Amino acid sequence: MQGDFPEFTQRKLILPQKLASFSDEVRKQGKRLATLNGSFDLLHAGHLHIIYEASKQADVLLVALNSDDSIKRYKCQKRPIIGLRDRLQMMSALSFVSNITWFEEDDPRNLLEIVQPDVHVNGQDWGANCVEAEVVKKYGGRLHLVSLVPGLSTSKVLDKIRETYSQV
Repeated sequence: MQGDFPEFTQRKLILPQKLASFSDEVRKQGKRLATLNGSFDLLHAGHLHIIYEASKQADVLLVALNSDDSIKRYKCQKRPIIGLRDRLQMMSALSFVSNITWFEEDDPRNLLEIVQPDVHVNGQDWGANCVEAEVVKKYGGRLHLVSLVPGLSTSKVLDKIRETYSQV
């Protein structure tokens, strides 16, 4: 899959099977690692807010995207709107994102077991007792919760699109 991307994406892409060695290398360099995960379908300003806030939490930010199949399982069969390949490419174009990867599971706990981040970032709506909390704390990491931007969500964007085009 890596060879199918433009060079700017390939530089940031960490294949899932390489996550353990990636994490080890970050630690050998004496750097702190933050993680953030999500579908990031229909990338919008609310996403940019949480991604940027995540980037300020450590030296390296790894953004992990849900695969298309995992989004279908945990959101709905009609999602994602934007496929994984394109979402990875858009995420890699953000200057404040150090690295990108993806995961097939419905939640990122297996990925976090491998990566063992110093900080895991989540939206405040998920709360301090989110499914990731136990794994992150198990390895000495901490959670950083980011307040969401009111009115900015993929669901709200989709609602606005439906409303706009139902009146045309």
